[in-house]
Amino acid sequence: MFREALAQATETFGLPLNDGQLAALEKFYRLVIDANQRMNLTAITEPKEFAVKHVIDSLSAWDEEIFRGVERVADIGTGAGFPAIPLKIFRPQLQFTLIDSLNKRVEFLRQVVTELELDGMEIFHGRTEDLARQKIFREQFDAVTSRAVARLNVLAEYCLPFAKVGGKFIALKGKAFREELSEAQAAIKILGGGKVVVREVHLPALEDRRAVLYVDKLKPTPIKFPRRSGLPSKQPIVSRN
Repeated sequence: MFREALAQATETFGLPLNDGQLAALEKFYRLVIDANQRMNLTAITEPKEFAVKHVIDSLSAWDEEIFRGVERVADIGTGAGFPAIPLKIFRPQLQFTLIDSLNKRVEFLRQVVTELELDGMEIFHGRTEDLARQKIFREQFDAVTSRAVARLNVLAEYCLPFAKVGGKFIALKGKAFREELSEAQAAIKILGGGKVVVREVHLPALEDRRAVLYVDKLKPTPIKFPRRSGLPSKQPIVSRN
């Protein structure tokens, strides 16, 4: 049932998948549902809803032009593996680094990568505020993705330090995306970001408004960012009118 729902949804959305991709995503769905009985990964478990709200929503980040030349991608606060796992299955040439602060989710993702035989996937346990200060992570990635983690002004402080100059920060946001973008303008500029391209997303059979925001990384993030663990969410950078 899941495979049929996913195949129909991807056709409708305009990103058809081949049989191998459908099979891999179906296996991923089964792994999530099984692990969800032992830990809180998702409240969305019905096959069609999962296919649209998790898989298609993750794939909505894909843009052929934006991803041209992109090899290394960091997925911040990856949770159950969104958007990284669907994007990896869709475009296997991408090399992903998945970062999450909860060790149980990290162990689950390692199981997923092993069982799906996904090459070019690294998974790290830790807080982004700490990892972004390490040389192996700081400004090393062509693109940095994040979905359903925090409001944009907070998320920018988590993500932009990982993006190399000339790279992209890609945020998958819900219906409040315009309000969040207005709120985050100062943070984006301070953290080295520049132009923001907004692409509205209409998922199959859903009325809610979503968008993918593509933020250019124009200059290095000042060394004092990200601030110490917990501070970005408690004292977010705000725009001053």
